[in-house]
Amino acid sequence: MGIIAWLLLGIALALIIAAIRVRGTTGLPWQPIVYTDTRAWQELAQPLLSRSYGLVGKPDYILRRRGQMIPVEVKPGRQASQPYPSDIMQLAAYCLLIEDVNGIRPPYGLLRYAHTTFQVRYDRRLRDDLLAILTEMQTADPLVSAIRSHDDEGRCIGCGFVTQCTQALR
Repeated sequence: MGIIAWLLLGIALALIIAAIRVRGTTGLPWQPIVYTDTRAWQELAQPLLSRSYGLVGKPDYILRRRGQMIPVEVKPGRQASQPYPSDIMQLAAYCLLIEDVNGIRPPYGLLRYAHTTFQVRYDRRLRDDLLAILTEMQTADPLVSAIRSHDDEGRCIGCGFVTQCTQALR
């Protein structure tokens, strides 16, 4: 019985060490996760909804840090020295959703690329830029169609508009 107990303890310690190493490679801070759209072993959270801004979204994670809710967007295939503007706006949208839903503005959001984590400050300027884009989107002519901006069949297949698109690559 003593050997089995020691063996189980050794396996438990090995699993804990492996989990710590995996978490360390994520590039994310060690903060409690209060929302996730990625874990298969737990029921996924509902989308965040802001009726006042006409916005719905599901950040990959929301971390709690010193009473603040910090959105995290993970783009594991991206490798860049600076975050893409579209990713910054997506993260800003999550900040706006958190602000509207919880009543507390996040000071920043985290954007995780393959090997880098960017801290994107959610300041008045970024918020105003996002609101301008939302206004433009909401007032756009719905009959104007978008033009495909790529030649990637995989991207077309994953698009939510592939069944309606006259320019799909499949």
